[in-house]
Amino acid sequence: MARPRLCRRVDGMPKTTYFKPRAIPSRELSEACLSVEGFEAIRLADLEELTMENAASRMGVSRHTFGRILAEARKAVADALVHGRALRIAGGDYELKSSAVADG
Repeated sequence: MARPRLCRRVDGMPKTTYFKPRAIPSRELSEACLSVEGFEAIRLADLEELTMENAASRMGVSRHTFGRILAEARKAVADALVHGRALRIAGGDYELKSSAVADG
């Protein structure tokens, strides 16, 4: 039996949760989805430039798990940019740092 998935800690929710290419109506776009914990991983690794170890610690996961979350997040962003898709930030297994709110 697989081990249950633990919630990842995130510092806060993104201010904007939907991005789309300019001048293309939403009805004509497909979407790429970025989880909230993926958003947090990109923020910690690429914006705050934390080491994998420090970023993993902040999210309450192992370095290996953090690396997997980060790789999946970067793939979703690359998919949206390369293929001209909208990017929706939603879902995942996470809890806000100050409270235990989870979203599925």
